[in-house]
Amino acid sequence: MFLSGTALCLVALGLLLFSVRPRQSAVPLDRRRPPAEESDSQLTKFAGSAVRAMERFLKKHPQRLFRPEVLETAGTRLTQADIFVLCIAGSIVCVVLASLLGTAVFGFAISPWLAAHFGIAAEIKRRRSKFDAQLGDTLQLLTGGLRAGHSILRAIDAAAIEADAPTSDEMRRVVTETSLGKDLLVSLLDTSKRMESDDFAWIAQAIQINREVGGDLAEVLDQVAATIRERSEIKGQIRALAAEGKFSAYILVALPFGIGAMLMLVSPGYVDPLVTEPLGWVMIGASLVMMTIGCLWLRKIIDLKF
Repeated sequence: MFLSGTALCLVALGLLLFSVRPRQSAVPLDRRRPPAEESDSQLTKFAGSAVRAMERFLKKHPQRLFRPEVLETAGTRLTQADIFVLCIAGSIVCVVLASLLGTAVFGFAISPWLAAHFGIAAEIKRRRSKFDAQLGDTLQLLTGGLRAGHSILRAIDAAAIEADAPTSDEMRRVVTETSLGKDLLVSLLDTSKRMESDDFAWIAQAIQINREVGGDLAEVLDQVAATIRERSEIKGQIRALAAEGKFSAYILVALPFGIGAMLMLVSPGYVDPLVTEPLGWVMIGASLVMMTIGCLWLRKIIDLKF
């Protein structure tokens, strides 16, 4: 009896301790604690100070180079001040290297600015091309949301969640702008201008017409999607037919420079009169003029508008 009573008392005490024991959260302790501020290095602090100083300078003296709207179109998270600081730092490094190598300092100094400009332009072109390629899938997401009973704004919000970038970024921006009071048509047309997409402008106009006169918007968007797919097929056929002409144009433009570089490597003294004699300068100027005319003519031939 004594042993059984003792056992029952121990079991009761254990249950009491288990019931009053503080429950442990499923989230680890290190994640529930506030994040500790990491000490930045001197280089990070200096870079942050340089960016803030550049931001103050740009507020007082706005620059057209690397404008914020251009960076937004490129989809980069860097600000205009970040780009300027990076380019200035790159120019300083290039000038030091050019001084050590004894080459043209000016050409090295502007190379980071040219690289940033062409890099942003290439990213904008890539992003716009990807947006156009995703337009058919975007319309399917919109029509699916509309057939499920959602409003057009809720369908756009669903497309922003399910679509890939850059469509998701642009749709999320449309939802944010409309929630802040901007008209839906204006926001959609701004997106079409930013992405330079005539097909998306058609979608915006179809949505606006449906809002004014009513009807089955999902059916209208299906017809617009079919038209866009047909136009995409025609664009692909035109690109395939024009690819040979473009490749030939690239070869013709690069051929004089390639031959000149080969002659400079094989026989350096052979091309010296072109840069040392006045007649050589005249020949170089005439060749540049003719090359410019030829490039413009070839571009007119291979640049097909559709």
